[in-house]
Amino acid sequence: MAGPRKPRSPYRIRDGQRSLAPRPRAERVLEARRVLRGERVLLRPLASTDLRRCVKWFSDPQIIRFLGRDAPVTLAEEERWFRDYERRTDEQIFAIEVEGQHVGNLGLHKIDRVHRKAEVGIVIGEPSFWSHGYGTEAMRVVLRYGFDVLGLNKISLDVLEYNTRALRTYERLGFQREGVHREDIYKDGRFVNVMRMSILARELREGPAA
Repeated sequence: MAGPRKPRSPYRIRDGQRSLAPRPRAERVLEARRVLRGERVLLRPLASTDLRRCVKWFSDPQIIRFLGRDAPVTLAEEERWFRDYERRTDEQIFAIEVEGQHVGNLGLHKIDRVHRKAEVGIVIGEPSFWSHGYGTEAMRVVLRYGFDVLGLNKISLDVLEYNTRALRTYERLGFQREGVHREDIYKDGRFVNVMRMSILARELREGPAA
């Protein structure tokens, strides 16, 4: 009698390379509920109960300065966004927790299962948690998740050119500058360049974030 069948892999093997196969919706829902852990940070799925805290962050001038928007966000806007997000299958948003406290968010956006790529964005919303390496650790965790679990080949991000601290952090993680979106954002009365950066799966394995 034949033994139990092995669970079908979410990956297809083709020409010696792992290719991300489209996943059933139920499997994607389970994936969206995944909790990721680092040494000091925990990444859990963002919940509707987190939205008021997010509104506080996205209304803080210290934080808005580094985002692609100028106006504070309202709770109604966040709730509309969250309802839309829950229906999407190409995004995963994590709440970053440190010792049980929600201190920021990190998201994988535009997850492309054909071309095996995505975009990443992060915000540490609690200023008292800045400059302690929590954002860097959270990024390392989600990069490994994106490459090792989701099977992505490339993860990209955009960062305002004057956000030099973030640029240095991303470069330490192994991101490379691809180019500049010239005068792409109008902010604080002037046009601002936006840097495009990316990291490949093989670069993570070989680079400083490994």
